[in-house]
Amino acid sequence: MAAAAFSSLLLFLSLLFVSSVLGANFYQDFEITWGGGRGKILNNGDLLTLTLDRGSGSGFQSKNVYLYGKIDMQLKLVPGNSAGTVTTYYLKSQGSTWDEIDFEFLGNLTGDPYTLHTNVYTQGKGDREQQFHLWFDPTANFHTYSILWNPQGIIFSVDGTPIREFKNHESSGVLFPKNQPMRLYSSLWNADDWATRGGLVKTDWSRAPFTASYRNFNADVCVWSAGKSSCSSGARVGGRGWLSENLDITRQQRMKWVQRNYMIYNYCTDAKRFPQGYPPECALNTAA
Repeated sequence: MAAAAFSSLLLFLSLLFVSSVLGANFYQDFEITWGGGRGKILNNGDLLTLTLDRGSGSGFQSKNVYLYGKIDMQLKLVPGNSAGTVTTYYLKSQGSTWDEIDFEFLGNLTGDPYTLHTNVYTQGKGDREQQFHLWFDPTANFHTYSILWNPQGIIFSVDGTPIREFKNHESSGVLFPKNQPMRLYSSLWNADDWATRGGLVKTDWSRAPFTASYRNFNADVCVWSAGKSSCSSGARVGGRGWLSENLDITRQQRMKWVQRNYMIYNYCTDAKRFPQGYPPECALNTAA
């Protein structure tokens, strides 16, 4: 009887250990990298806040680097008059020919909508901006912003609704980020030289400090370490269905609804910017 009780205790302790390892929190997955104490991890690792004042902004980064992944983060953006501030949440590799997948949130005057700015860089070249207004107030509550990055493409989503897809068109000569592992970064900083109405509206420092909040980071990712990917080890814990995920018809329709009603800028329709013709992926995405 005592032996059975001891075995049960061991099983309980082992399960407790596993859940603590799998129960991701900010202490385990991220580190504050700059800001002189303006970035804080709170509530036993369940909440992270970044603050901006006249002295500095702040930022954090993931401890791991990834080569493909499905990443969710809940953000609550700077409330009130956030003009001049930018909150970023993005994946980026190192080097002069880096890859990058961007969410940027451009603040605005009280009552005016935030601008959600997205971009994709491959081998150091971006210029693929799409911008949106949101169909809710992103400062009132937390909302989930997601990046799905797999060999088929990149999908940006908000609260589970896809807003943008950048497909892999390498076969047609379009560069696609696939070889450089990327780290997850986030920052809150002052960009009043361009962020709000092209820099016409400046940061009102009497409203400082400005704070953005983060919670519920969730990632099913291929961790890159020592030149190897965790996805090539044969491990299939939880499944890796996202590695071959595409938008089905229903989600394509939802994305088109967002783009029809809430997109405010699309590089693929900016004729003044591309007088010699649009980038090739613009026609390919339309045809796809």
